[in-house]
Amino acid sequence: MAFHSHCSLPFSSALRAGLLGAVSVLAIDAARAQEATSGVTLDTVTVVGEQERGDGPVQGYVARQSLAGTKTDTPIAETPQSISVVPRQQMEDQEVESVAEALRYTPGVFSEYRGASNVRDEVIVRGFAYVPRYLDGMLVGGDVDYAKIYPYLLERVELLSGPSSVLYGQVNPGGIINMVSKKPTFDAKREVEFTIGNNMMFQGSFDFADRIVGSDTMAFRIVGTGLSTNLQEDFAKQQGIAIAPSFTWRPNEATTFTVLSGFEYEPDFGFRNFLDAAGTVWPIKGYGFVPRDFFVSDPNYETAERTQAWIGYEFEHKASDALTLRQKMRYFWVDYDQYTLVWGWTSANPKTGANTIVHRTASGGGDTWGTFTNDNQAEFKFGTGPAEHTVLAGLDYRYRSREYNWGYNWSDVPTISLTNPIYGYNFSGIVLNPNSDQEMSASQIGAYLQDQVKIGDLHLIGGIRQDWADTSITEYVGPSALGYDDSAFTYRVGALYTFANGIAPYASYSTSFEPAIYAPPLGEAPFKPTTAEQFEVGVKYAPEGTRMLFTAAYYDIWQQNVMQNIYDPGIGTYIWAQIGEMHNRGFELSAHAEVNRNLSVIASYSYIDSTITETGVASELGKTPSRIPQNTASLWAKYAFDEGNLRGLEVGGGVRYIGTSWGNNANTFEVPAYTLFDAMLKYDLGAFDRRLQGAALQLNAKNIGDLTYVASCANAYACFYGEGRTVTASLKYNW
Repeated sequence: MAFHSHCSLPFSSALRAGLLGAVSVLAIDAARAQEATSGVTLDTVTVVGEQERGDGPVQGYVARQSLAGTKTDTPIAETPQSISVVPRQQMEDQEVESVAEALRYTPGVFSEYRGASNVRDEVIVRGFAYVPRYLDGMLVGGDVDYAKIYPYLLERVELLSGPSSVLYGQVNPGGIINMVSKKPTFDAKREVEFTIGNNMMFQGSFDFADRIVGSDTMAFRIVGTGLSTNLQEDFAKQQGIAIAPSFTWRPNEATTFTVLSGFEYEPDFGFRNFLDAAGTVWPIKGYGFVPRDFFVSDPNYETAERTQAWIGYEFEHKASDALTLRQKMRYFWVDYDQYTLVWGWTSANPKTGANTIVHRTASGGGDTWGTFTNDNQAEFKFGTGPAEHTVLAGLDYRYRSREYNWGYNWSDVPTISLTNPIYGYNFSGIVLNPNSDQEMSASQIGAYLQDQVKIGDLHLIGGIRQDWADTSITEYVGPSALGYDDSAFTYRVGALYTFANGIAPYASYSTSFEPAIYAPPLGEAPFKPTTAEQFEVGVKYAPEGTRMLFTAAYYDIWQQNVMQNIYDPGIGTYIWAQIGEMHNRGFELSAHAEVNRNLSVIASYSYIDSTITETGVASELGKTPSRIPQNTASLWAKYAFDEGNLRGLEVGGGVRYIGTSWGNNANTFEVPAYTLFDAMLKYDLGAFDRRLQGAALQLNAKNIGDLTYVASCANAYACFYGEGRTVTASLKYNW
């Protein structure tokens, strides 16, 4: 019974107009004669592979490099921390429609705990919700803003697991999600894609990149996509368009300057609501289960509109072989308006006696976030005896502002019947009672120093950071005003040793810090910062001469001063509170392997033991927090035929298992486990007819069995159905 989302609003014809405009610029290049030997071709492929950057494209399924764990271009197999990368190829093969979907096959991640209600890519990592999202290494927003990036705009999605404050400042101890933008290339790239699917789904996308005509030092890229689809609830829709232009200037080999920008508009960004456990986890007596397509709101009231825009730059200058300077800067803005009718409680139908009359609450308002980020780095490389050092010194700054207003009406909304729902009421007389009218500003400045040391096959890392954070909150409903300063010292140490056979055991210790940027209940003192510490041990295995990476990790995390949004029956609304301390420990296994030129495999398994170790609620002490499955596992494999009549055909399939989770913090009921199946077929039309070179057809199915399941419950009054079967067919053309 809180805030959340849905959609309704006529979708502008800009989507189809933009797609037709994109198609009109298509041109087929003249065929070029190639007289390269097979040996030369193999050499070229090898060079490209060696040049993989930690913030660039990945060949196939196995990423070698990443900037996320160290902010330097470091091999993943040599970093003493868990790093998972979802490359562009995997996202395309699985036809992902969100960043949360992209992380479905990643260990330690519960990627869609709100089921089909994914309006802002919320994920749980190592038992911690609201893991922050970064774009190109800088914060997109906060843990409560509604920013969401279309995955077609991205080159890769990375998960850095565990506390990472030493490089990123105030972050969640579960980790961070780093989204890497598609950036300009100096080689021509032209791609268009059209997708249709069930639920009246239609999507069109384009990706153009090349050098600026007449220049060898400037390049551009423009990526765009548009989507329209019905959601599984009646009347619910998702519609939006996005475009991301970028420009690179490379005056010489030592200097690169890239401007990155984007704009997204969604007249309908999706639907969010809450259902009771009665009717989803167990049946309503005398009625049964609530249909998965039941729409508790009303199309005459439902509104969910979002606009996002961002612009920034990345600058890198290699002053010498020993010194590299970098600077990143960006402003990100997101604004949304939402009005919805929320499931409140049920009462008995006078005719049947079953609890099928749903009482609804009207809620709605707007939220606007502006986030300015800046990161300045100096990287030094030098040697001291047998030790090779890569020292990174940095100073970063972020400033966030928020304007938020929200209201409720509990008394004037008509009920709705599960057995005979009636829609189309006139809601013009509904007046929302203000619950919050808030202005917030929060800033952080951090200075960090990191040293990566290599002594033969031994890799050591150490980092320290000092943060200063300032928060100001003014609440006009009340009213109240408060401001407070926080500071924190965080650090990490780690060691990894690479044996000749490619096995690399490691151990690390890291800490994190998060100011609580929420207003406490009226009259109470400001919240304390949330802190955490983690010890992690593991092993990585990257066999020499292969494209394979296997990892295993055990972690132990303690988090203090934990924040939770809870319902206070005394005032009839949700408030923020600090429940005390959590202890999460578990282990993760993963494999990314291109077994041969035909077969690629992704596999993962995660186990977590999460416990509330301190709380003011006696019934929750020693219990497992809701929504955290103890066991999760996944497997995805793809086989590409390159000979005979099946040449050009690719077949892929996957299975995802989400184990049992508790439905509330008191652990009085469980949400059952579920298993989902996915599949993919792709055919290169050029294998059928050379005149169709560059064109490919692809068919994807997710949740093939159309299983009806409850993704999770936060409590008995906040449960979410998972997404039903989706089937899509796409036609892609590259030239």
